[in-house]
Amino acid sequence: MPNSEVTAFSTTRHGGCGSDAYAGFNCTPYVGDKPAVVKANQELLCELLSIPTERLIIPYQTHSCNILTIDDTFRHLSADARHAIMQEKDAVMTHVEGLCLCVSTADCIPILLYDATHKAIAAVHAGWRGTVERIVTQTVEAMHETYGTEGTDIHAVIGPGISLEAFEVGMEVYEAFKERGFDMEQIARWYPEKEKYHLDLPNANRLQLLSAGVPVGQILDSGICTYTRHQDFFSARRLGVKSGRILNGIMLTNDK
Repeated sequence: MPNSEVTAFSTTRHGGCGSDAYAGFNCTPYVGDKPAVVKANQELLCELLSIPTERLIIPYQTHSCNILTIDDTFRHLSADARHAIMQEKDAVMTHVEGLCLCVSTADCIPILLYDATHKAIAAVHAGWRGTVERIVTQTVEAMHETYGTEGTDIHAVIGPGISLEAFEVGMEVYEAFKERGFDMEQIARWYPEKEKYHLDLPNANRLQLLSAGVPVGQILDSGICTYTRHQDFFSARRLGVKSGRILNGIMLTNDK
């Protein structure tokens, strides 16, 4: 991200106090890890971010295209009310400083967005279902409607996720992307020895950003494959669904 007005990050598996498939730095509370361990890891993360843990916004994701807009009233809601509105949300956006918007991933693609002109941010969780439904495009459109964001205002980070080389899919997934008008020559590759297609989810989301008017020089792709680097980053395909998650966060840092 371009300046000190914003902080963006993706956690690794290193550090923390988790064990087994949650080892060691899982901060996501809804994947079966011990609550005390998650709490301790969140406290460690928030100490590094210099914020209280209640400013971590971690939605319960369901591979939907539901986008949650957080305004100033959010800070005054009860914990139960916050929990309720964060159900079934796969993208979060705000203009409120000091709130850390997060999405949890373990092979899916995280996209973090910063509108440097209107001082707004968003965090997006894009698995293949969210990608094929163009959740990134929908989030940029929602930012435009809410904050006046234009594509040229956005700086984007595509965080760690599964690569084309590792993401083998069935024909039903390939056809879903084809039917929705994706350029399959750019996002798919046929492996004849396996008689399977592989999909490039990072590039499929990058192309959405470009189509939304985000300049190519304002898109940073981490290039990290969670599947091949599963010792450093959580990978559900390697570790199973009952495992830890990478926490990908973005925060406007000029808190008042």
